[in-house]
Amino acid sequence: MPRQEYQKQLAELRTDVIGMADLVLDRYELALQAYEKEDPVLAEAVIDGDDDVNDLYLDLERDCIELLALQQPVAGDLRFVAASFKIITDLERVADLATNLARYSCTAEGQLHQEVTLRQLADDAGEMVHDAVEAYEAEDVAACLEIARRDDSLDAACEAATERVLSRLVQSDQVRGDDDGALKTTIEGVSTALLTIRDLERVGDHAVNIAARSLYMIQNDDELLY
Repeated sequence: MPRQEYQKQLAELRTDVIGMADLVLDRYELALQAYEKEDPVLAEAVIDGDDDVNDLYLDLERDCIELLALQQPVAGDLRFVAASFKIITDLERVADLATNLARYSCTAEGQLHQEVTLRQLADDAGEMVHDAVEAYEAEDVAACLEIARRDDSLDAACEAATERVLSRLVQSDQVRGDDDGALKTTIEGVSTALLTIRDLERVGDHAVNIAARSLYMIQNDDELLY
């Protein structure tokens, strides 16, 4: 294959990875809206839309495999294709977490939102994914390293939110009362909040993975790989 066509395929792969990120982040935002509004129709749309993300992931996976098998890239090109392959895997998993959030919307307990500021956690995690993909696109070393630093703050915020949710359960009147139905409802709401916090923390972890692979792609630096 002529060199020009090969370079075109590499450029298209980068564009397609960024396009997948846009799709995933759109699904993520819709899932958050479904969660906040406890909207079953919107939640179902997010869940059904996961097939689109999966199909795109498989298409890009095939593109990466074909480039590796047919073109046998070396050095920087090899790192780029390998990084892109890993990044689309992380993006697909972020989409899975968005689907989880949509499912949680069916059991979400509205008053927990403000108490543990889940929306702020969600926005921070989503922005990390967005910025990590931008670092991949721009080949920005400093931005990759900054994503890892921001993850420490997100982890601390998630831990604090978890402690507040558990404290709420301990202090709840339903825990001390005899109303089994009210107690069950409280425990379900707390469980949903804890699962949500866990998944938001995982979104941040996938952002770090994207940054780590981008850093390795840019300058063969495995500092963030773990």
